[in-house]
Amino acid sequence: MRPENLYKLFRPVTALNGIGPRLGSLINRCTGPYLVHLLWHLPSGFTDRRYAPKVAEATPGTIATITVQVDKHKKPPNKRLPYKVVCSDETGSLSLVFFRAREDYLRKTLPEGETRVVSGLLDTFGEELQITHPDHIVPVDEIGSLMVMEPIYPLTTGLTMKVLNRAITEVLKEVPDLPEWAEERLVKRENWPSWREAIINAHSPETVADLESTAQSRRRLAYDELLSNQIALAVTRRYIRRNKGRPLRGTGALVQRVVKTLPFELTAGQLEAIQEIQNDLSSETRMLRLLQGDVGSGKTVVALMAMLTAAEAGSQAVLMAPTEILARQHLATINPLAKAAGLQVAFLTGGERGKNRSNTLKALESGRANIVIGTHALFQKDVTYKNLALSIIDEQHRFGVHQRLALTSKGNMVDTLVMTATPIPRTLMLTAYGDMDTSRLIEKPSGRKPVDTRVISLERLEQVVESVGRALSSGNKVFWVCPLVEESEKLDVAAAQDRHAHLQHRFPNQVGLIHGRMKGPEKDTVMNEFINGPIKILVATTVIEVGVDVPAATVMVIEHAERFGLAQLHQLRGRIGRNDKSSTCLLIYNAPLTEMAQKRLSVMRETDDGFVIAEKDLKLRGAGELLGTRQSGLPEFRIADLQVHADLLSTARNDALLMLDKDPELTSERGLAVRTLLYLFERDAAVGNLRSG
Repeated sequence: MRPENLYKLFRPVTALNGIGPRLGSLINRCTGPYLVHLLWHLPSGFTDRRYAPKVAEATPGTIATITVQVDKHKKPPNKRLPYKVVCSDETGSLSLVFFRAREDYLRKTLPEGETRVVSGLLDTFGEELQITHPDHIVPVDEIGSLMVMEPIYPLTTGLTMKVLNRAITEVLKEVPDLPEWAEERLVKRENWPSWREAIINAHSPETVADLESTAQSRRRLAYDELLSNQIALAVTRRYIRRNKGRPLRGTGALVQRVVKTLPFELTAGQLEAIQEIQNDLSSETRMLRLLQGDVGSGKTVVALMAMLTAAEAGSQAVLMAPTEILARQHLATINPLAKAAGLQVAFLTGGERGKNRSNTLKALESGRANIVIGTHALFQKDVTYKNLALSIIDEQHRFGVHQRLALTSKGNMVDTLVMTATPIPRTLMLTAYGDMDTSRLIEKPSGRKPVDTRVISLERLEQVVESVGRALSSGNKVFWVCPLVEESEKLDVAAAQDRHAHLQHRFPNQVGLIHGRMKGPEKDTVMNEFINGPIKILVATTVIEVGVDVPAATVMVIEHAERFGLAQLHQLRGRIGRNDKSSTCLLIYNAPLTEMAQKRLSVMRETDDGFVIAEKDLKLRGAGELLGTRQSGLPEFRIADLQVHADLLSTARNDALLMLDKDPELTSERGLAVRTLLYLFERDAAVGNLRSG
């Protein structure tokens, strides 16, 4: 249960004065639903309102806070003209200018004959000094609230700085004193303020340096966030290891039989990963292991070897993929190898209906099917397994933890292997998968040729189309990727539908289209025609980013490549170069390029090593979008920047492990403070694991 001293911070944002449902919804979109989320929303700049000149001394082009008397309201003859309020002090005159003004509001705010303090950007119209739409208008006795460094926060559409600033100011008044959870020597060494002081200081910048991630208060808050993350991972890992597993041991005969049928030799990395997984499966504790490998590194074969071991032990194994396309890809790889071992493979997706589905469910319940491949359908209520012992989850970042648990709950003491094709720097792996053991596949199977990557201007589009024609005449197939499905008025980007029409005109009856708005069966039909049928060019959005394997495809065209992230570009390029044929990736850009876009495209041209690309991506952009548009699999830190705070991550990790060694249930004085920290950063599940253990 959340401690009482945090109750106020976990009220909804609508608990603040003046924040109703409409503003609450906007703040929720910008920061999050609770008051505590406003605290994590740190300023990106500030406005200095301390400049308080007399009117005659005021400098146009500056932000000024000026005390004036309201002299006269000048209502315009029509609404298209501005409403003016003439003010003055003993040195001169100042006009306040308002467009689309409400006269009743302005007369109430600026009564004639009274004194007000106004703050805003000074400018001139002719020889007239004016402030257009002042940021603040207050009585004289409130001047202290304006003579400050006013923080500037990131906003969302519809939310004003004034509203957000006022809301955060209210929350800051209610920030409680919390017990110290950081190690005393660390606090002294870093000369850190308390958590409460750090929060208040971070929202009260006075210099540009105060806005940097290296600022003392921000480092303190970053450490707190990283410590909560590392404690939560360590607790989860310990909780998992407490749960007994059941040893899965076989003779190894099935594995050897399949290895002999492979048309290639296993890499050293694959052999090592297979051995690590076998050791886990045979142990008395439940396996929770990450298999990380670049596109084309051979993860599916490693997964199959684990499934064969489970089958030899008389159990069932499932492999769950995020899309039907990817699930069918796994089926195409695994089914012939499993048949060689004398095993039955079942396939189950949401699209399976009628007799096929009924027969599959019977095969699972009876145990007749040793290996099962599918999508989310694998953990639906009507799915029953006779003896599920191993779950393998592909593209882990596409699934939530609850989905993983829903699948493992279908069996008893189920071992779990999760796979990702997204190369993740070691720094990020500590944060994302610290609760898992890790196997990495670095090498690619022998015989693979590197993809020739070229960067080409959109002005040379016709030349690209001609080169595509030459590829088709040589019997090869082509991916053509566009970033949008339809035309956008805001983005000058060629839509997939338009490009499909253009290429169809050039290459009649040879061009297919696939995008995320199509229904599953429709996508499957197009994909099958691309793999086995008449379609030679597949125009697509990023729906083909994951899992599609078309050996005949040797050309990848990515239009408007400057709009894609490095991870996405790498994943897309990984759709080709999966055999011994020479392959080419053409990155088409629309000039002019930003400096960041230039660097990204240069990285793609220089290397096809996913781990190198991931490290460079981290250096270029930090941890923000390493896995694509949103970090579903990696924790989204609100304050910590892993590029800047790598030293703090290491410190937090070591501190977490030492603390749990000394106080495994977190019942000491510091341990109880750490429990508060976990709740503060919404790591409630970790506290639940402590209670259960």
